[in-house]
Amino acid sequence: MGCGGFKFLEHTADVYFVAEGRTIEEAFCNAARAMFETITDTSKVDASTCFDVNDSCYDMFNCVYRWLEDLLILHDTHNLVFKDFEFKFLEHGGEDYRFVGKACGEVFNPDKHIPRTVVKAVTYSLMNVEHVDSCWRIYVVLDI
Repeated sequence: MGCGGFKFLEHTADVYFVAEGRTIEEAFCNAARAMFETITDTSKVDASTCFDVNDSCYDMFNCVYRWLEDLLILHDTHNLVFKDFEFKFLEHGGEDYRFVGKACGEVFNPDKHIPRTVVKAVTYSLMNVEHVDSCWRIYVVLDI
């Protein structure tokens, strides 16, 4: 995989992946890509409508959780699927983390989009964020 993209890992009952990036922001975007690739084939999604995501969190794990949860809420409440993402920390460190992001996609259309797996929730199970050899890695388990 090098350093970038995402890879699905073995898990007995849920979806487990690692998302990578040369920057932490790139890894966050790739985590969102992995989650939506779990939901549908994102190559069929048009990035025609964008939604802003602004949130705060208390540590890096909570930032991963809040970012993915915010996107999952948009998916669940508006029937949206996304393929393109932007993510940026405004404050980062200590007890005060804030981020802004953008998710671009469209309303799910069963005639166009292939449903894969229903993601019920983002979890803290096996969650990890690491920076090794100039590569950020985010490990996430999705409850399905």
